[in-house]
Amino acid sequence: MTSRTVRDRFADIGFFLFAAAFSVASSEEVLVGTDLSETQLFYDQLVGALACASLFLRRRWPVPLALALPVVGTWSHFATGPIMVALFTVACLRPLRVSRWVGGLALAPLVVFLWGRPDPDLPRTWSAIVYFALVAASFGWGLYVRSRRQLVAELRRRAEQAEEAARRQAREDVAREMHDVLAHRLSLLSVHAGALEYNRGASPEEVRRAAAVIRDSAHQALEDLREIIGVLRSPGGEDGDRPQPTVGDLERLVGESREAGLRVVLVLPEGDLAGVSAVVGRTAYRVVQEGLTNVRKHAPDAEVTVTVGGLPGRGLELELRNAVPVRGSGAGGPGVGGAVGIPGAGQGLNGLAERVELAGGRLEHGGWGGDFRLYAWLPWSA
Repeated sequence: MTSRTVRDRFADIGFFLFAAAFSVASSEEVLVGTDLSETQLFYDQLVGALACASLFLRRRWPVPLALALPVVGTWSHFATGPIMVALFTVACLRPLRVSRWVGGLALAPLVVFLWGRPDPDLPRTWSAIVYFALVAASFGWGLYVRSRRQLVAELRRRAEQAEEAARRQAREDVAREMHDVLAHRLSLLSVHAGALEYNRGASPEEVRRAAAVIRDSAHQALEDLREIIGVLRSPGGEDGDRPQPTVGDLERLVGESREAGLRVVLVLPEGDLAGVSAVVGRTAYRVVQEGLTNVRKHAPDAEVTVTVGGLPGRGLELELRNAVPVRGSGAGGPGVGGAVGIPGAGQGLNGLAERVELAGGRLEHGGWGGDFRLYAWLPWSA
């Protein structure tokens, strides 16, 4: 049994006072015309007082109390109030299958009483009907309180589940964003650092240029990381101050990869892509970014073709294709293991598929006519 709280103690005192007040207030009308002696009345009141005091045990033994008090109430009117509280407690705290049996046993004497007193004009008959009506009302009120508590508990449980799901989704979004952004920057940094390491005969000017690229890539990676941390620390999780990438930034993205030594052919549609929504544009940028990052990791010597197309009524299409060299040459496709030395978590394409799906699109990747193909379809607006 759990320890009682201060609220429970006040509730127990309140029910005790209610039971006592109800029994005393209703006793005058019931006891009028009875032939009780002073001694009988004293014992009747004593039993009623003990019944009221027993309500402090209603949380520990609700069912025994609810079964015993109606028996006491057969010859003591002052037990009426405690009987109502005991039945309310059972209906409120115990399972429905237990409550039904207790309520049935408490109301069963009504049938016997009415069977023996069929005359509805007798005052005792009406008093009995009122008594059982009060007992039934107390029991029904307990069932209502129980269902209400269950509803509140269920709503609270669902709210906690929704909150946990929101936190989990936020963590997944942040992990996906950090992977997409930082993996791209750090792979560029690794490529330039590797070229600087192996090109021992580079001129001072080439070394300075490579060092400047490494410094800019590291600085940009720190800026991206700082922006993501800023989003985490903001009260509402708002985006950072810097503008988010769009389809119009694909040429800059491809240019960075070309500077890192990757051979990239970018094919853009003749039409205007300005009508693409911000969400779709950012997702398209991340698709190309992840694809180029994976090519740098697994197929640095292969030429990759980035094709962008689509119409407002048809959607936006993105395709990255690169040749898959013979296994063991250190090249492959996006997601195909190679031996370049750039580590990866292996979750890039999984996170990218989730991102595309959240935007309402679909992602495909795998072998395609001797090439490795990364394809994404996105709605024109989301």
